[in-house]
Amino acid sequence: MLLAGIFFALMNVSVKYIPHIPAIEIILFRSIFSLIFSYLVLKKQKVPVFGNNKKLLITRGIVGSIGLITFFYTLQKIPLASAVTIQYLSPIFTTILGIFLVKERVKPIQFLFFGISFAGVLVLQGFDTRVNLLYGSIGLISALFSGLAYNVIRKLKNTEHPLVIIFYFPLVTLPIATLISYFTWVQPMGWDWLILLWIGICTQTAQYFMTIAYQNANVSKVSSLSYLGILYALFFGFLLFGETFGLMSYVGMGLVLLGILLNLREK
Repeated sequence: MLLAGIFFALMNVSVKYIPHIPAIEIILFRSIFSLIFSYLVLKKQKVPVFGNNKKLLITRGIVGSIGLITFFYTLQKIPLASAVTIQYLSPIFTTILGIFLVKERVKPIQFLFFGISFAGVLVLQGFDTRVNLLYGSIGLISALFSGLAYNVIRKLKNTEHPLVIIFYFPLVTLPIATLISYFTWVQPMGWDWLILLWIGICTQTAQYFMTIAYQNANVSKVSSLSYLGILYALFFGFLLFGETFGLMSYVGMGLVLLGILLNLREK
């Protein structure tokens, strides 16, 4: 899980390193890489590529695409650690939406923990002028749709091979990204091509290590390690982009993580 976190952090840094390339275009190249890679692995394992519940698989692809597009957008527009912190609200949205979508039971105390995390975002947005209302809202949309995607995955867990679920993500994202990129295209130059390839490699590697971790260890213990990503984001943000934060910004990030980890512990 630590390795997965490092590769996800490297992916985030790489997205931020090419701000002149639109987020949707980065996702286009990432989707091509992921589609080819997932297809080859599925064929090798002789798993039916298009799965069983196509309606839910397509839904997962759509909501996942919206979540990723908005996340990459915030990565390019606000400090790295701020974008990652807001994205970490996705488990909160997963739990809240799970009440309605998968009939998950939530203890009353968990709503207090949800409130702590959302208060953290308000503190972060209120005390950091780089995180304005627009970018903060887009970040929340990213977390919301990621939470929605996780719930769809949970509904698919008994009917679909995990690789099929992964395959549908670029399958659905690719035509959407291609259409939008046609109108916003920026030609990659020189090192841009290598960075775009590196983003694809980092994503697949991170997902591979994360899958192994979830398959072989206690889920709550492993998932709590994923929140070390905010430390990676703070480190890389300072080292590569000179990003620094005031005391209240750190308080906001701390509140977000506190609410999430308390909720995780309660579950």
